[in-house]
Amino acid sequence: MLIEILRKRRSIRKYEQRPVEPEKVEILKEALLRSPSSKSTNPWEFIFVDDRETLKAISKAKPYGSSFLEGAALGIVVCGDSQKSDVWIEDCSIASIIAQLVAVDLGLGSCWVQIRKRMHDDQLSAEDYIRSLLTISERLQIESIIGIGYPAEEKKPLAEEKLQLEKIKMIGYS
Repeated sequence: MLIEILRKRRSIRKYEQRPVEPEKVEILKEALLRSPSSKSTNPWEFIFVDDRETLKAISKAKPYGSSFLEGAALGIVVCGDSQKSDVWIEDCSIASIIAQLVAVDLGLGSCWVQIRKRMHDDQLSAEDYIRSLLTISERLQIESIIGIGYPAEEKKPLAEEKLQLEKIKMIGYS
C-alpha cells in the first residue's frame, strides 16, 4: 500500500557504492513520465546522471546540502520549461516526489537537493553552475536534483506520535 511506502520514505544521504540496475532506472523514467501535470502540459524534462565524475561535480552545486550527491549512484536533474506552463514548479515537484516514492518501492533511497533560488557561491547561482556543467538549454529552469542509490544508512520511520495532527483542521466531520 502507498501509505506503507510513505511511512518508510526518509531522506537518505549515504549510499552503498553499487549502481542502480538498468531495469530500475527504466521504472524511474516511466514513473517520472507518468507524473500528472496541469492541463497535461508536461513542462518537465529530466537528466539522468550516473557518471561518477559528473556526480562529484554536481555535488558542489551549493555550499551546503548537495555534497551527498557525490556518493549517489544516480542523480536526476529536474528541469522545467516555464514557457510551457506557469505552474512548472508544481509539476516538477509532483514528478520529483513520485520518483522518490517509486525509489522506495524499488528498495532505493533518495534525497532532494533544492537548486532553484539557491547560490553556488557569492557570484554564481546553483542553477547557472549546473546549467553550464551539463550544457542545459536556457529555456529550461533547473528546480532540483534527486540523489538516488542503495541506502548505506537506516532511518526509522517518523513515529506516529510525531505527526503534527494540529496542522489538520476538520470541518463538517462528526
